[in-house]
Amino acid sequence: MRHGLFAAVIGTLVSWNCSAQAQTTLAAVKARGELLCGVGENFAGFFSPDAAGKYTGFDVDFCHAVAAAALGDAQKVKFLPATPSARFPQLQSGQVDILSRAVTDTFSRDASLGLDFPIFTFYDGHALMVAKSLGAKSAKDLDGANVCTQTGLSTEVIVADYFKSNKMTYKPVVFDARDQALAAFEKGRCDVFSSDRSTLFAYRAALSNPDGFVVLEESISKSLNGPTVRHGDNNWADIVRWTGYVLIAAEEFGVTSKNVDAMKADPNAPAEVRRMLGAEGGFGQMLGLSDDWGYRIIKTLGNYGEIYDRHIGSGGKFSIPREKTLNALWKNGGALIAPSFQ
Repeated sequence: MRHGLFAAVIGTLVSWNCSAQAQTTLAAVKARGELLCGVGENFAGFFSPDAAGKYTGFDVDFCHAVAAAALGDAQKVKFLPATPSARFPQLQSGQVDILSRAVTDTFSRDASLGLDFPIFTFYDGHALMVAKSLGAKSAKDLDGANVCTQTGLSTEVIVADYFKSNKMTYKPVVFDARDQALAAFEKGRCDVFSSDRSTLFAYRAALSNPDGFVVLEESISKSLNGPTVRHGDNNWADIVRWTGYVLIAAEEFGVTSKNVDAMKADPNAPAEVRRMLGAEGGFGQMLGLSDDWGYRIIKTLGNYGEIYDRHIGSGGKFSIPREKTLNALWKNGGALIAPSFQ
């Protein structure tokens, strides 16, 4: 009995200490009245500032969604450019509260840099872009091809590994700058240009004749992307994680920015939807948020599909297909799935 009582007391104290520590980021965001979001400098469709410095994009909207959840106002966000060399120190030092898809999850980043990756919001991977005139239908058709790459990037290793593992040969054409490599590819100095699939669609849209080029379907590596937070702040990680799950679950249940009011008011709506929207269950309190936090996210930003279409789908400057990819909902053969709101 004594041992059980002692264990219970210690468990309560540990739980209280972790809970108090876990509130640090949320408390700081609320006290500041503003979410500090680190994004890349300029990646059309994902994060890009206009002439007035206003950011838009898929990953920008995710930070707006977190602000809607934590502060009740999606516009209470300050966006800070997070360059590849500065992004980790910015997050670790508290200069930003979150990095929005500025980082790909890897073992070393997860284990040694003090970072947490609460949820993957976009699945990517290196792919290959070719001129349609080349006639290639698959990456396996590129034996002996010239491949444009930029020096100093992981692309060089990824391409080398792919061709070697498939017993194919290639000739690397290496440039110091990305723009040089892309210009050489467009002029036909090489047959292939390789980068992340999402990047290739953005680059293709910027070419003088985009319709003359195609991104092949195969991915030759995997890249799991999503928001990144500091390790150890479990409550903040939960808020960021479930913000993503709200967006995914809303699309699955057919809840949109246009019908969310009706869905919330409908007593016959699925129980999970009512809990997600704060109509019942008191789920927001578990995260230190108001119960209608999920409703505010969807009302102002829409669901995952709405955000995707707005920036990198049919409504964007270029379109990255979701069909038959991991970025589709699980029920459509993809990897996007949210746990139950129970």
